[in-house]
Amino acid sequence: MSRRGVLRGGAVAGAAVAAGALGVPAAASAHEHYKEGSLRTDLLLHNGRIHTMDAQQRVVSVLAVQDGRIVYAGSNEGAARRLFEGKAPAVNLRGRTAIPGLIDCHNHVVLMGNRPGYHTPLENAYSVADVQRTYRERARHTPRGKFITTIGGFHFNQFQEVRLPTLAELDAAVPDHPVYLSIGFTGPSATNTLGKKFFEAVSPAVTVGANGSIAGGQETGKATLALRRALTDDDRRRSALDAMAYAVSLGATTHLDQGAFQKTDSPSDGAAHEDNYTMNLPFLQLFDEGKGTIRLRINFLHQDTDTNVTTLTQRIQNAFKFFGNDMVRTGAIGEFIAASYFGGPVFLEAARKTAKARWRVEVHSLTGTDFQTQIQAFEAVDAEIGIKDLRWVIAHVPRISVEYLDRLKAVGGGVNLTGYQYLAGTGPTSGPPFRTIVDHGIPAGMSSDGMQIAPMNPWIHAYYATTGRNALGNQINAGQQISRQELLHLYTRANQWFLGGDDEDQLGSLEVGRLGDVVVLSDDYFTVPDDKLRNLRSVLTVVGGAVVHDTGDVR
Repeated sequence: MSRRGVLRGGAVAGAAVAAGALGVPAAASAHEHYKEGSLRTDLLLHNGRIHTMDAQQRVVSVLAVQDGRIVYAGSNEGAARRLFEGKAPAVNLRGRTAIPGLIDCHNHVVLMGNRPGYHTPLENAYSVADVQRTYRERARHTPRGKFITTIGGFHFNQFQEVRLPTLAELDAAVPDHPVYLSIGFTGPSATNTLGKKFFEAVSPAVTVGANGSIAGGQETGKATLALRRALTDDDRRRSALDAMAYAVSLGATTHLDQGAFQKTDSPSDGAAHEDNYTMNLPFLQLFDEGKGTIRLRINFLHQDTDTNVTTLTQRIQNAFKFFGNDMVRTGAIGEFIAASYFGGPVFLEAARKTAKARWRVEVHSLTGTDFQTQIQAFEAVDAEIGIKDLRWVIAHVPRISVEYLDRLKAVGGGVNLTGYQYLAGTGPTSGPPFRTIVDHGIPAGMSSDGMQIAPMNPWIHAYYATTGRNALGNQINAGQQISRQELLHLYTRANQWFLGGDDEDQLGSLEVGRLGDVVVLSDDYFTVPDDKLRNLRSVLTVVGGAVVHDTGDVR
């Protein structure tokens, strides 16, 4: 199969990009366009349906980017060309739909970039045969004998067989590479013959079934630990490049990363564990070399267990909020500010210290009561110190009520939303209450929370938010659907609210003066049938006027 054929293949499109066919070349091609910490170059896009997502929701046909910033958005191609004196590279979109670069305001792209092996997303695989095709393509770009892995971001619910592939099925696809795939935080997992041989020889040995199955929990923990112990700095840099390449292939250009649970280097670690103090280094090295192709915003996760909140205190004393440049910048404290994320004295003291330092806070809510105690703590800190100007955030909120939306809004807070229930949710009201929140008027944005228990792919989250259907096709969020226009607003213009600092009014819409981040889509987002929405991709991704992803479908 040709590369273009794979990219158009729907179920295997995303993984093909991460397979290395476009990862390193895309990053290298952007290198020459770095200037003082930003991707900046010139580009003219014309003959398209370019949704600006500005306040008037304008749709234009021409967009001009000069030195990384938008200088024209309208329908007069001649006027745009005169700005460059005929010297700008021009791309004829031939009627394709273009949108602002998507902002993912809550994910774990840095964890994805530290995955062991040649990590291969399976978010758009819908059968065992799709997994096999994806892995065969990945193997074409992977050195013989190296592990092909998929850790998180998918679930067997999305496969028509509703199970993981067997050892024999994985052997048939990639006989010359060990394979390891694991769902969620702690499995269960599966491997092939070469992987089984590896895992049974490590210490502590992993129990692998004759069919390649690895039980969830400690057995999966041992397998993941063994792979992590083999990671080198070069491996992490390569994986970080792959993660960025995959992100821009989906059209997600700005990522607010939420950190990880601090690793213990034991089988108790899951897919969401890493070293919070070193995990960003591969990305920072790549940005320092001018090879970063996404805009990365870094939150700092803390899980202190006593009211001294020692690590949080040290972070606040030794780091700066919103510090960096257009490409990489620090963010807030979150998505955990204490181990007791739902409230209590440690949570309250962490919130108090963060408020005194005037930092943003982000925490997450997963139950029907945790948001109540969190917001009560926010109110207490607001009464004592004042937080209304800090934009404190609660993420996910599958069960939040109107009463507590009112209370959170009253202290200047907002919510970010994910479709994480798509993979394993069962309903009938799995949440979050998209419709209620959009109608409420509280600051709200869209995110993926990828990729442990949720996909990174924004178009899967668009599918869930607009249909309420899970990976099995069942309706699990009835009455809470929003329109595609509303969803796109949450992923673009609305999401700048969550970035803060110098990002305000720089991203999220295609307006003169803003950074030139544009995505040209494989199909029309507004008209593609629901069952095709999840397969949407970028055919051309532009960051600061520089092309960071190009399938060759437009010239």
